Amino acid sequence: MAAATNSVLAEAIGPGAGSAKRVKQVALFLAGIVILTVAAKIKVPVPGSPVAIGMATFAVLTVGAAYGPRLGLATIMGYMMLGMVGFDIFQSSTADLNGVEYMMGSTGGYLLGYVLAVLTLGAFARRGWDRTTAHMIVALLVGNIVIYAPGLLWLGQLYGWDQPILAWGLTPFIVGDLLKLALAALLVPALWKMVGSARR
Repeated sequence: MAAATNSVLAEAIGPGAGSAKRVKQVALFLAGIVILTVAAKIKVPVPGSPVAIGMATFAVLTVGAAYGPRLGLATIMGYMMLGMVGFDIFQSSTADLNGVEYMMGSTGGYLLGYVLAVLTLGAFARRGWDRTTAHMIVALLVGNIVIYAPGLLWLGQLYGWDQPILAWGLTPFIVGDLLKLALAALLVPALWKMVGSARR
């Protein structure tokens, strides 16, 4: 494994020092929140299934890998704070159900998982695991586990472990998550190749 001092994608693009770097970081922070918000509201229907594929986890994992642990954490926390004060920015939030009430509901554990997943993917990226598809697949699998673990634990606490927790919170989403994982595993290394080509 590479040393934990590799640049992440966000650091390899644009200014790397001074006030221009700060402006870039603020722009990436704001852009990341927009990406997370838009992705959370995208739901692709699966033919023959009542479950739609949401793009929230794809955005969370990709932002974590591209931004690294520090900027990624700041971005996901900014997103969470906007949701906490009542903006309708989460996947299933509405004008009537939002804010803290929504965050303490059935998706609360998954929202915690988003924060942990951004840190996880950022740490992998810092070690250079975002440069190849094979390493990205492993990192993304770990990231998905980090999302689902608190999500399922929270569902169990809310509704009781005698309920079909896995059927509610895991199995319907496996196929969609594998597709999103494959997309992210191809996207981030491809962006690195573009950055390398632009520098030559």
